Amino acid sequence: MDMYELGSAAALRGLIDATRQGGAYDALACGLDGDQWACLAPYLQPYPVRTGQVPIRQGDKDRTLFFIESGTLTVHLEDVSGRMKLAVLAPGTVVGEGAFFSGQPRSATVVATRDSQLWALKYARFQELSARQSAIALELAMACAAVVVRRLASTTLRVAVT
Repeated sequence: MDMYELGSAAALRGLIDATRQGGAYDALACGLDGDQWACLAPYLQPYPVRTGQVPIRQGDKDRTLFFIESGTLTVHLEDVSGRMKLAVLAPGTVVGEGAFFSGQPRSATVVATRDSQLWALKYARFQELSARQSAIALELAMACAAVVVRRLASTTLRVAVT
């Protein structure tokens, strides 16, 4: 079986483990069980990024939510004088939640500082998930909302909601 075979919770094993370990203060505390992860799997796309790649660029109008399975990402605010690092994101959390839920342009740029494995959830796929598996979509939305609240409560990470 290909590691990224869609529809397989086994393909998401690394992501599931990362969210359950919850080492970061802004970890995605998602209460999905194994069967629910299996239902979520077909809605996610593997999104590997190499060191230096930019999965999110400030100002873009993309509404993709990324789940971080492995690697490290940094969030930067870009202004006329250059980039200012705002946050370092570790496995087990999400990035892109601000634009995903608001429909607004991306508020910051995200750069991979190590090779990373992300999982992408397009907004249209989330809408499908909401229609077909509303309990899973609600749990996911609530877990993402908790990440936003934790980030907004932190003075240093307040602007890291991307």
